[in-house]
Amino acid sequence: MSLPGRTVETPAAPPDARTHLLNGGSVARYRATLADGVDRVAKRVADADRPFTGVTPAELAPRITGVDLDRPLGDAGAALDELEEVYLRDAVWFHHPRYLAHLNCPVVIPALLGEAVLTAVNSSLDTWDQSAGATLVERRLIDWTAARIGLGPAADGVFTSGGSQSNLQALLLAREEACRDATGPEDRRELLPRLRIITSAAGHFSVQKSAKLLGLAPDAVLTVPTDAQRRMIPAAVRRQIERCRREGLVVMAVVATAGTTDFGSIDPLRDIATLCASAGVWLHVDAAYGCGLLVSPTRRHLLDGIERADSVTVDYHKSFFQPVSSSAVLVRDRRTLRHATYHADYLNPARMVEQRIPNQVDKSLQTTRRFDALKLWLTLRVMGPDGVGALFDEVIERAAGAWELISEDPRFEVVTRSPLSTVVFRYLPTGPNRHHADGANLHAREALAASGAALVASTTVDGRHFLKFTLLNPDTTLDDVGHVLELVARYAGRYVRERTTADLACRVS
Repeated sequence: MSLPGRTVETPAAPPDARTHLLNGGSVARYRATLADGVDRVAKRVADADRPFTGVTPAELAPRITGVDLDRPLGDAGAALDELEEVYLRDAVWFHHPRYLAHLNCPVVIPALLGEAVLTAVNSSLDTWDQSAGATLVERRLIDWTAARIGLGPAADGVFTSGGSQSNLQALLLAREEACRDATGPEDRRELLPRLRIITSAAGHFSVQKSAKLLGLAPDAVLTVPTDAQRRMIPAAVRRQIERCRREGLVVMAVVATAGTTDFGSIDPLRDIATLCASAGVWLHVDAAYGCGLLVSPTRRHLLDGIERADSVTVDYHKSFFQPVSSSAVLVRDRRTLRHATYHADYLNPARMVEQRIPNQVDKSLQTTRRFDALKLWLTLRVMGPDGVGALFDEVIERAAGAWELISEDPRFEVVTRSPLSTVVFRYLPTGPNRHHADGANLHAREALAASGAALVASTTVDGRHFLKFTLLNPDTTLDDVGHVLELVARYAGRYVRERTTADLACRVS
């Protein structure tokens, strides 16, 4: 292109750059390249004899930093060879039956098919003219989920990146509903520091993080104690609401949990819903973990009361066996989603609402957004909800068996029995060595991870260090659980013996 008085030369692209674009002329390359990648992953999955290699950050980092990103390899096969060294060889494999750490599930094949389709088409779920049928698929799944929850005919929602974003959006809506009577900026500025959120001591940290992002006061989140089953105590919620009113504070939301991260506990949803209804307080239920009960053939009753929530978080990528990310936030009254709406003239002008053009960006905190709903759609169309629910039932049964196994073993102390698939426990040295319990359990987890033979999580309970099994793999057997327990006992016992010897040496010297 020439401009008056100057010439601008466009640099030529590398000769083969266009060949890497997916188009009608490159479908053969597309098929071959993806087939090679799938074959390599399939081989890794088939050959994985442990969930992890035990590689440390110090060992792996030089391999990554040593890659010169300015010098392309020019060939997908060569890049995949390199990827074996920097990623696949040391990946953490959630499909392995001795991965027992976090809320990471093995994934179902129909969802992987959806992942392959959605990435190639690359629909963006912000506006109709970028997604068409994808918009309607997502909306249909939101309606289906809302019906499973029982939110009623006015319900709506949108897919999100995960539970933290879902909780943030729900609390944003709750904040705006609490502020809707503020008549001007000064009223709003006066109200915001007085807003409070009530949640459980066992609730997710994203509640505190959301309060900070929403500009609330540093002490805006009020945590109430839990009972012996680690469930929020309704009477404590009522006392907090009453105290806030006496002190001129405004409770903008109560956050109940259907499946706490540490204990898998489910708060008494019906009682909390009754409290919130009588107090006129927004009830949000964080069911990121427990949402699998929505399709359980035998345990749906554990979520009784969730249908009375004003908003609900679900994470399909936890208990629906979906790849990350696949999550949603749902609301009882679709009108509340207006608090997340902003009309941009270039994208979703207000006139489109009058024309009944469905733009998902009108409901979402995100603009560009993947068609993650496709994974769930194909899963339901291939397996059906009962099939997914049966898999979740299976891991809950396995966790119950693990709890019994651990509770009968005198080497361990186990915390409350979860209605879901989490078991919190610790190795407990006997007699005068009991004071080494914290160190022994921390050491056992680290040693187990270093070996790569199994992965477990850790947490604190009443200030003491515990270990945690999170079972989300139906292929995990009680034999697997027993094997991991023996490894924990071996590492922890060795630590106690070494510390005891060191203590004796110190006393003698």
